[in-house]
Amino acid sequence: MLWYVLKRLLGAFPTLVLLITIAFFLIRIAPGGPFDSDKELPPEILKNIQAKYHLDESLPKQYIRYLTNIVQGDFGPSFAYKDFTVTELIAKGFPVSLTIGGLALLLAIIIGISLGTLAAVNQNTWLDYALMSSAMTGISIPNFVVAPLLILLFAIYNKWLPAGGWSGGNWANLVLPVVALSLHYIAYIARIMRGSLIEILKQDYIRTAKAKGLSPFTIVIKHAIKPALMPVISYLGPAAAGILTGSVVIEKIFGIPGLGQYFVQGALNRDYTLVMGVIIFVGVLIILFNLIVDILYAWLDPKIQLENNA
Repeated sequence: MLWYVLKRLLGAFPTLVLLITIAFFLIRIAPGGPFDSDKELPPEILKNIQAKYHLDESLPKQYIRYLTNIVQGDFGPSFAYKDFTVTELIAKGFPVSLTIGGLALLLAIIIGISLGTLAAVNQNTWLDYALMSSAMTGISIPNFVVAPLLILLFAIYNKWLPAGGWSGGNWANLVLPVVALSLHYIAYIARIMRGSLIEILKQDYIRTAKAKGLSPFTIVIKHAIKPALMPVISYLGPAAAGILTGSVVIEKIFGIPGLGQYFVQGALNRDYTLVMGVIIFVGVLIILFNLIVDILYAWLDPKIQLENNA
C-alpha cells in the first residue's frame, strides 16, 4: 500500500508541473498587469515596483524563479493584499472553504446514497419516479441559480436564515451555502447509487440470499450496499474537485471569506502570485482526493490489485 501511494504521488508530479506551467503563462499572456490602475503611475515608480517583484525580467527567467520558490514552499507575496503572503491568505481562507465544502460533500454522500437506495428498492414505483425526477431537476439547475432562490425563499421572504456572511462559522450562516453547494451532487450520487444497486440486486448471490429467507433489509444492508458503492466512490474524486471549484461561486454569492473570495479578487486585480497559489493549492488537493478515492475503491473490492492500478 505504501509503495502504491508513493508511486501515485510521483506520477502526479508531472501533472502538477504542467498545471503550474500552463497557469503561469496564461495569466501573463492576458492583457493588463497587477499594477495597472485608473491613475497611471510615473514610469520611475512603475519601474521600481516591477524590479521589486522581478516583473522586469523575461518570462522564462520569471518562470524558473517561480518554480524555484515553489519547491521551497514559497508562494511569494500578494500584489493586492499588502503585508500578506499568498501562504498566509490561503491559510486564512482554506479552513472556511474546507468547512463549506466538507459539509456539502458529507451531506451529498449521506442523502444521495439514501435516496438512491430508496429508489432502487422501490424500482418502477411512484416513489422511484418522484425521486429520480427530482434528481434530474437537481442535475439540470446549476448552483448559481439555486443559491439566489434559496436566499430569496429562506432569508428574504421568510427570514429564517441569514442571507450571507460568515459570523465565525455560525451554523445558521452555513445552512444555505452548504445546501446550495450540495444539491447538484446529491442528485448525481442518488442516480449513480440507484443504477448500481439495481444491478447488484440482480446478481446470483442476492437470489441465493433471498432463497435462504433473509429479509430485504438484511440483504440490502449486509450484501448489496458495499458493492453498489463502487461507482459512487469512483465519482467522489471528481465530486470533491467540483465542490472545490463550485465553492468559488457560492462563496462569492454568500459573501463567505474563503479561497473563492481570494481567487476572484486575485483574478480581478491581476494578482499573479495569489491566483497561482490558489490554483496550485487546489490542484494538489484534487490529486490527493483522487488518491484517497483509489484507496477506498481498493478497500471496498479486495480483488483489485493496487499494484496493477498504479
